[in-house]
Amino acid sequence: MKLRILFLSLWCIVLLASCTQKSIKTTNSRAIWSKEQAKDWYDQQPWIVGANFLPSTAINQLEMWQADTFDTLTIDKELGLAQGLGMNTMRVFLHDLAFEQDSAGFLTRVDTFLTIADKHKIKPLLVIFDSCWDPFPHTGKQRAPKPFVHNSGWVQSPGQNALKDSTQYPRLEHYVKTVVSHFAKDSRILGWDVWNEPDNMTGASYQKVELPNKVDYVVPLLKKTFEWVRSANPSQFATSGIWAGDWSDSAKMKPIEKLQLTQSDIITFHNYDSVGVFENRIKLLQRYGKPLICTEYMARPNGSTFATFLPVAKKYRIGMYNWGFVNGKSQTIFPWDSWTKTYTAAPPLWFHDIFNTDGTPYKTEETDLIRKMTAEVNGKN
Repeated sequence: MKLRILFLSLWCIVLLASCTQKSIKTTNSRAIWSKEQAKDWYDQQPWIVGANFLPSTAINQLEMWQADTFDTLTIDKELGLAQGLGMNTMRVFLHDLAFEQDSAGFLTRVDTFLTIADKHKIKPLLVIFDSCWDPFPHTGKQRAPKPFVHNSGWVQSPGQNALKDSTQYPRLEHYVKTVVSHFAKDSRILGWDVWNEPDNMTGASYQKVELPNKVDYVVPLLKKTFEWVRSANPSQFATSGIWAGDWSDSAKMKPIEKLQLTQSDIITFHNYDSVGVFENRIKLLQRYGKPLICTEYMARPNGSTFATFLPVAKKYRIGMYNWGFVNGKSQTIFPWDSWTKTYTAAPPLWFHDIFNTDGTPYKTEETDLIRKMTAEVNGKN
């Protein structure tokens, strides 16, 4: 009897150790890339050049990804235009509600998008969350664009109701872990942009209905999101780009910016200012010793153009994603001030975007320049 009890006790100890070991393996997240790992990865890449991509037939992320409006014909046509410019990547926004609505279908549609992108030699940077524009997203039919208004239908992810409700965080965790795990070893994906402009208060567009302490909710959730992404052990990099503020001294930087920089495998940033400011931002971020990618730029009236920015980016080998691609339902040819200033026709100078809806360039000198510079650095596609 004593021997039997001893045997059972030993068996339980072995079983517990085995279960503990399995638990360690399944919960062990990969580390943040070191400077050396980041540099080794970046040295194997071509010069990263692309755009922030939304098909012209979609007003926002939900219209892009929901089954009824997932437009593969337009995606294929417009990614073909990108390939024709020598672009090799696109920054593409996902949405938690599209996953919540139809998780299996959502994953299938992302896979279909990746197949189309791969055909055009494009590796997307996928954005998981976003704090910009409308804080109250909903699934189903999306509203029509407000005439002449910049990004009149773009929606946040997670929306305000989920952001302030911690009981929804397990749903968000499931979304992040499922999507990243599903594609964790997929060589068609360049990386994961964990959260776009996480502390953006949306300016004149929605600031009156924003949570005044929005950043207090975002900071801990951003940290968790980085952890959720890494728990899937993705082969791709994870990042969140800093976009505003004083970067000259770490002591002057906001806690959320420090979090973004310390948690990112590759450092990303936004800049829509003059070329002098852009180059200065690059120099300030070089002190972190990691490769740099500018994931948003190009606002023509601000002096942020292809002609001014791309030569500087080439000089420092900075990856580049301009905002906007084909003029469509997002209406980003109109400037940010279209939320407070009335426009009745196209502005004299487009704010964003490269192509008309029919695929012709807005400015042929721009498309010629992009094509020439990508060919010089990366060779012809």
